[in-house]
Amino acid sequence: MDEIEQQQQQALPPQQEYIPRRSATLEGIINTIEWLLVALILALVFRAFGVEAFQIPTGSMAETLKGAHYHLRCVRCGHAYDVGGDTSLYNRPQCSSCGYYQPTTAIGRQQNGDRIFVLKSIYQYVPPRRWDVVVFKNPTNPAINYIKRLIALPGETVQLIDGDVFINGQIQRKPAKVQQELWMPIYDNDYQPFGAAAGPAGQAAAADALNRTWRQPFENEPNTDSQWNLNADGPTVFCLDADDTRDHWLLYNSQVGNDFHSTYAYNSDMLRRGQPVCSDLMMRFYVRPETSGSVGASLEKHGVHYIGRVDFAGTLILQRRQGDRTDELARMPIRPASDNRLAVFEFANVDHRLVLRYGENRLSFDLPVRPAPKRNSSPQPQVRLLGRGQIQVRHLGLFRDTYYISQATLRANEEDPFKLEKDEFFVCGDNSPNSLDARLWSEEGKGITNQPTYRMGIVPMEYMMGKAFLVYWSDAYSPMPNMLPVIPNIDRIKVVFGGSDEVY
Repeated sequence: MDEIEQQQQQALPPQQEYIPRRSATLEGIINTIEWLLVALILALVFRAFGVEAFQIPTGSMAETLKGAHYHLRCVRCGHAYDVGGDTSLYNRPQCSSCGYYQPTTAIGRQQNGDRIFVLKSIYQYVPPRRWDVVVFKNPTNPAINYIKRLIALPGETVQLIDGDVFINGQIQRKPAKVQQELWMPIYDNDYQPFGAAAGPAGQAAAADALNRTWRQPFENEPNTDSQWNLNADGPTVFCLDADDTRDHWLLYNSQVGNDFHSTYAYNSDMLRRGQPVCSDLMMRFYVRPETSGSVGASLEKHGVHYIGRVDFAGTLILQRRQGDRTDELARMPIRPASDNRLAVFEFANVDHRLVLRYGENRLSFDLPVRPAPKRNSSPQPQVRLLGRGQIQVRHLGLFRDTYYISQATLRANEEDPFKLEKDEFFVCGDNSPNSLDARLWSEEGKGITNQPTYRMGIVPMEYMMGKAFLVYWSDAYSPMPNMLPVIPNIDRIKVVFGGSDEVY
């Protein structure tokens, strides 16, 4: 017995038996098991009452959240976009910028659906908010979880009119971050075909009847002597060098480029046919003012032209032009341009509101709600870029809003308002042409507590599971060919925005 053990035994109280210590290895194993058990218990509690991970199975919430999909880059212009998992040899994807129908050889490995974190039980403490992305039990089959965007709340009457959401007869505008998420590209001037790729089929067979010869969809307004140069500093930069004081116009030709129908590159070709025209549009670009002058955009909606312009001397201006009459709607003074640095310009007509942004400045104007024309009579809206003086425009993009389709639905259209009762919610998918949601449910909901059934078209409060708040895993990379994708794509990690008080 060594000296240390002798001292320990001498320190024991009288008549107390000495118990040898456990070995360090055994004690470490026991401590590890104890901590694992505690961690497991905490994880189960956290999962039950805090955060749970889900994987998106379908494309009903695309592009916000994607189910199984393919990540493509257009072989003609280089624009990157995603298409749904139902793409096949007989369903060719179409570029969301230049409109090119991709050859099937461009379709690579299928990506899994986005993985998201959901705040469970949050609605036990705070009420759901309009525009939240919510997870809930499918009322017609409670064993299946669904994810949609919350559109209407208990006690409200909801209508989907001309792609917009109306509650109790009033337009409901989306929060700023939700609106930014929902803009969909129509044309991006940074991506243009070059050389042989500009032909009818790019690198594919010349007999490909689906594709047209590409040309720049923006063109100088006919019969106006417009002086825009579309190739002064390369084909992606528009320049104006005019010494007069009149507006010079560029017109977007929707018969040459992508048009304004509510199509989704993500969807199958069949679901891209016959969709209504969307006239909630936005133009964004960067402008470099060389001298005094102005730049702006004109967006038409139902025969009325709305103009947002920046006078570089120091004014934001909103105008309405109908026929030969032009009215000023609003103006705001800003700091005059003191140098020729690039500044972002953004003009949108969305949810019956005009929003003009230039740098850090913002001017908005709420429009009266006008009756929408019938679907078959809706013409393609006209979109123009305008300028005076010496200016340079780069990184121009044209976008449209999401369009909640109401035709051929069972409820909540213009002719059939849908009234929600206590603890009832109305949900829609962001991918409106390809979403089985409250507009279309044709069966009563199945009860799981005291109520045997729920009426068609609603999500009951007891089926609300939580709010999506983060995409934590999407489009992972493979470290080597033929290996599972295990490297996370940091660029695809994002917050899922919902209801807020911030306006667009």
